[in-house]
Amino acid sequence: MAVKTFKRGLRVPTHKHATEGKAVETVPAPKQVVIPINQGGAPNKSLVAVGDRVRRGQKIADGAAPGIMTVPVHASIAGVVTKIETRTQSNLSEGPCIVIEADPEAASGEDDFLPPLDIETVSKEDALARIREAGIVGMGGAGFPAHVKLAPNKPVDTVIANAAECEPYLTTDEALLQEKTALLIQGLSIVMKIVGVSRGIIGMEDNKAALLPRIEEVIAQTPHQGTIEVVLCKTRYPQGGEKMLITAATGREVPSGALPADAGCVVCNVGTLAAIAEAVTLGKPLIERGLTVSGSACRTPKNIYAPIGTILTDLPADFMDIDYGRVRKILFGGPMMGTAVPTAAIPIQKNTSGIVFMDAAETYADAEGPCIRCGRCLRNCPMRLSPVLMNNALEAGDLDDALRCGLMDCIECGACTFICPARIRLVQRFRVGKFRLRTRQAQEAARKKAAEEAAKAKAEAAPAEAK
Repeated sequence: MAVKTFKRGLRVPTHKHATEGKAVETVPAPKQVVIPINQGGAPNKSLVAVGDRVRRGQKIADGAAPGIMTVPVHASIAGVVTKIETRTQSNLSEGPCIVIEADPEAASGEDDFLPPLDIETVSKEDALARIREAGIVGMGGAGFPAHVKLAPNKPVDTVIANAAECEPYLTTDEALLQEKTALLIQGLSIVMKIVGVSRGIIGMEDNKAALLPRIEEVIAQTPHQGTIEVVLCKTRYPQGGEKMLITAATGREVPSGALPADAGCVVCNVGTLAAIAEAVTLGKPLIERGLTVSGSACRTPKNIYAPIGTILTDLPADFMDIDYGRVRKILFGGPMMGTAVPTAAIPIQKNTSGIVFMDAAETYADAEGPCIRCGRCLRNCPMRLSPVLMNNALEAGDLDDALRCGLMDCIECGACTFICPARIRLVQRFRVGKFRLRTRQAQEAARKKAAEEAAKAKAEAAPAEAK
């Protein structure tokens, strides 16, 4: 099988050996979970109060205002709501969380799941409604509402299952490919039916080539919609980016400022597809997820399966043995695109693909040096942008020039920061630049709206004055 790829990008140490090929272990039942009310989409409001008893799978938060971007949240364990309070979350924001103390006597038969749907007869509208009601968001890291992604406003002809998993350390998608292959194929078939296409692709890096025979065997044995094929891609960062994977798997390119649908594709993480299959066939909301816990400060690296809201520090030390004396950095996600957090006492969320505990040898805090104009950031940027020019524009405070150089096309993969010999934190500056640009755009929109309202009020007042 030919191995495909995209232009540019770079090779990074994968650090996957610690958990590669390891079976997924289910965490011991947590005594409590801390579930953020907002985990993708528009803001939610709590549907429960302190003292309420909830069942596993029960909806506990939903959209504060009606809208297509809302995604509900469900109780991941049965128990009693003890607190609703603000906590630090994995994106470093402070947000409301529902704390549930476990009820050890709750029977598994008391789960509050949705009624199963028939894959063969379910309509597109009912399937999308189920995906939304099950609270499913993108599980690769972005957390975008799945029911919105699966209703593109442009014609598409291909659904791609993203199994590239190019982030170092992380192997949870590989474990899913090994252990839940049939569920993945089922989810991919459901999405193909919803979107109305007959072509499905499973795109994965060639460091997982050993799984190819098993995947092809399950594809042949599992009833599915249309044609499903596996495309092997070169192990190259960031192969798992939507735009990079589309180019490698189909040869198409997503235009600047456009979405995958503009290239005729819908891309879903394999974990998202498995969750969709469970939501449709079992009625199970997104209340658990797989993730990798690794890093040199973790004595027992492993792939785990945990309820949403689980806090690693609450788990028994013999299950998750972390040498906190050696920890120098904690990452939610991988080292390239993940977020460094101040403590491990942060809940696992729907988009938490991994938690990495780094020691001093794995991280650095070097001072930034001057740019030497070496051009490495240009040669390795997978979006073919000019990071050095964007950085110069941002340093000069020229947001318009940064925008012209491609600031909003940056996917924040971190390749430029990784390769920079001057240790300039380029991607962090681009994130700040995007925030400043969005703030300016919001202020301009607010001023325009205020001016329109003032003009309207003046126009309405003019006839009255004339009388």
